Amino acid sequence: MRPIKRSQLRIYFGKKYYRFKRYLDWYFGEKKFAKHRPNHDLLPYQVFEHRTPLLRKLRDVDMWLQHNKITNLAIASKKINGLVIKPGETFSYWRLIGNPAKRDGYVDGMILHYGKVTTGIGGGLCQLSNLIYWMTLHSPLTITERYRHSYDVFPDSNRNQPFGSGATCSYNYLDLQIKNETNHTYQLCLSLTDTHLVGEWRAEIPRIKTYEVYEKEHWITHEFWGGYVRHNKIYRKVYNTEKLLLEDEFITENHAIMMYEPLLGDAAYSINSNG
Repeated sequence: MRPIKRSQLRIYFGKKYYRFKRYLDWYFGEKKFAKHRPNHDLLPYQVFEHRTPLLRKLRDVDMWLQHNKITNLAIASKKINGLVIKPGETFSYWRLIGNPAKRDGYVDGMILHYGKVTTGIGGGLCQLSNLIYWMTLHSPLTITERYRHSYDVFPDSNRNQPFGSGATCSYNYLDLQIKNETNHTYQLCLSLTDTHLVGEWRAEIPRIKTYEVYEKEHWITHEFWGGYVRHNKIYRKVYNTEKLLLEDEFITENHAIMMYEPLLGDAAYSINSNG
């Protein structure tokens, strides 16, 4: 891997092309997309719950962008809170949220563009897609489309999830899609507290499996072009109600160009040279 330099013209027309392809898939494809959100009716059983802090101090990032992110998360979360996914249906992140725009109340937030921090309307919504992806890894639902972060922009700070356990998003061509291939109905619930973004998957039946998501082979390579690339593989262990291991599944692998110098003396990483 190495940073890819593309002209603004190439990026502009590339977005147009891939957005058009996405619209074709949404409206003329064979997928049955979930869209039903019953008012205030929750399915009875919790499958998995997770929460992430709304405010984080990030190097060289103004805090006003973090506060604006909260506004964007509140608007987007309301559009998908309570969504019911019936057997055979697919959840599409962007099909439900739509294109973030000022007229809908979205404000400038932080956006990562080719490894650099910039601003844009609706910035910060990756926190929501990250949360949904992480929760889904702890459920029987099937992730059919997910895009990894291509750049590792910020050093780890109190990380409690494996590196690469999120899902980047960009309207509408970098989508997060989840299919219900089970025989039961599931529901996505989202809310914001004063301090956290909170999500949960609920179901019409009690859970019969639990999941442990973990990483293997976490290493950093020094590339021939001078930079560093971070790698790992994500797995999950599946247990039954008696806590007996049923499966140890490979989920995905990640490769991200590091935008900061790694701590070469840190024993947590294996540093290899490709040069």
